[in-house]
Amino acid sequence: MVNFRVLLGVVVMILMTFGLIARAFHLQVVRHDELATQSEENRIYLRTIPPVRGLIYDANGRLLAENRPSYNLTITRERIKQLDATLAELSTLVDIDEEDIAGFKERAYQTRPFNSVPLKYRLSEEEIARLAVNHHRFPGVNVEAQLVRFYEDKEMVAHAIGYVGRINDREQKKNDPKLYEGTNVIGKTGVEKFYESILLGEPGHQEVESSASGRILRVLKQVDPITGGDLHLYLDLDLQKTAMEALAGKRGAVVALDPKTGGILALVSSPSYDTNAFVTGIGFKDYSDLREDINRPLYNRATLGEYPPASTIKPFISLAALDSNTIKSNYKIFDEGYYQLPGEERRYRNWKRKGDGWTDLKRAISRSNDTYFYDIAVKMGIDTIHQYMSLFGLGKKTGLDIASERPGLMPSPEWKRRARGAPWYPGETVISGIGQGYMLATPLQLAAATAIIANRGTMVQPRMAKPGEGVAPVLPQAQVEKSKEDWEIVIQGMIDVVAHPRGTAHWRMGRGLQYTVAGKTGTAQVVGIPQDIKEEEDRVLEEFQKDHGLFIAFAPVENPQIALAVIVENDSKMAVPVARKVMDAWLLPRLNSVDMFLDSLSSKNVSPKAPADVR
Repeated sequence: MVNFRVLLGVVVMILMTFGLIARAFHLQVVRHDELATQSEENRIYLRTIPPVRGLIYDANGRLLAENRPSYNLTITRERIKQLDATLAELSTLVDIDEEDIAGFKERAYQTRPFNSVPLKYRLSEEEIARLAVNHHRFPGVNVEAQLVRFYEDKEMVAHAIGYVGRINDREQKKNDPKLYEGTNVIGKTGVEKFYESILLGEPGHQEVESSASGRILRVLKQVDPITGGDLHLYLDLDLQKTAMEALAGKRGAVVALDPKTGGILALVSSPSYDTNAFVTGIGFKDYSDLREDINRPLYNRATLGEYPPASTIKPFISLAALDSNTIKSNYKIFDEGYYQLPGEERRYRNWKRKGDGWTDLKRAISRSNDTYFYDIAVKMGIDTIHQYMSLFGLGKKTGLDIASERPGLMPSPEWKRRARGAPWYPGETVISGIGQGYMLATPLQLAAATAIIANRGTMVQPRMAKPGEGVAPVLPQAQVEKSKEDWEIVIQGMIDVVAHPRGTAHWRMGRGLQYTVAGKTGTAQVVGIPQDIKEEEDRVLEEFQKDHGLFIAFAPVENPQIALAVIVENDSKMAVPVARKVMDAWLLPRLNSVDMFLDSLSSKNVSPKAPADVR
């Protein structure tokens, strides 16, 4: 009996040994390739390295958009068995809300396998410590350092350079997914969006070995990412701040550019918002508050705001009337305070009810005489007005290198038939002469058109970014052909707007000037009110019903260094003082530097010659 038991045990052991040998043969020989691949996938995987986004500088080399380190809580979903349970446990250690979880799941769906996905950005030191102590409980969960976009001057430059934000489904499908591996942000507005291809860079990758818990043991191979290109703008941060402070929180916009290069020196829309709130994803409530704000801080008034140009159109109407031979430079009318179309009883009134008496072109510009421009608008006709205003870029986009811009509107009979299904009436031509009616323009368009007058006909392409790697030089300059005499008589009328005691901007701008300004005021009516209570509009109108104030200008007239357009909504008196502060901030330091240079030459009895770097 004992021998039988021994024999049975030996047989069983032999069978088990053969079984183990057979199993080992099956695993190591028959299924070798399959299991080796699985083992390698569990041990080694590719990890994307996001590129560093390019920086944005102002004209003086100051950082407008940089990248700062942020510690983020990330999850590699392929290394987690129960995602919802893991998220629930993590929420006991870190402040995670439903928006964080919803955003994570959306990003996880868009991310390639084995790439980590951020769950929460900008962890505090205390949160990092709690996660480090409990790291063993959460395989596939890590705290990763990442460079995140940061805007030091946030509200100040929000509408000029824009911001980056999380990629949405539409953007994910539109762009090459390989370029956005490892990153989940994209330029959303402004320069950040327009130059996305330059700023983005290209991702790299690492081949890493990890433990069973997902902890990285070593890097086996690495391909470095390509850093995005930097941008250098024409924008001057000091001038930008001056313009924003001059608006003092009012709804409005300022666009200032260099007439020689077309470079945008300042582009401000007020009120503004904190761009940093959008970088890692703004909460639903915060975004809703911004969207529902009656002052519309998200709205870029400088490039999207379409306003009646009002009397700022009069210098352009004057040039059109002269060039089309509608009038001669010495053409006069006697203004009784109103204009009437032949055979009609309706009176189109001048802003000064008693009129200006005998008025020529220069006086009409300086006094902003409506009656004079009613008259020459009717003489020209709407087709001629449309033709000439289009030459100055009104009614079409300027082509500024910014993500969003509207074309304004330069009406014509054809447009009205197409858009309104109605004919053009003579009275609509009358009010076109003073920039009212259907006519609309953006502050950017008005600034660019003003630069054409400053250049005596040379048109420049408005640009935010200076030429550089990936940024093409400005487009070739075009010429708006007019006689020299036409330019000078209109410019003299604009000088008188500021310099003449009866000019419409004299008392708000003309006193104490150290340089010569050519400008034009404008008052855009928001709601129609009877003429007999016009003087009492502050009493009878609500704030959002009051007239807008506009002002265009360039200086110094002899050698223009700046051209600008200002709009202040529902405040007809503030645009001129805003322009004065901006022009003083830009010109006085330069004028003083020239004066000091000339004084030093005079003291040495040297014939004066301006230095090459003084503009």
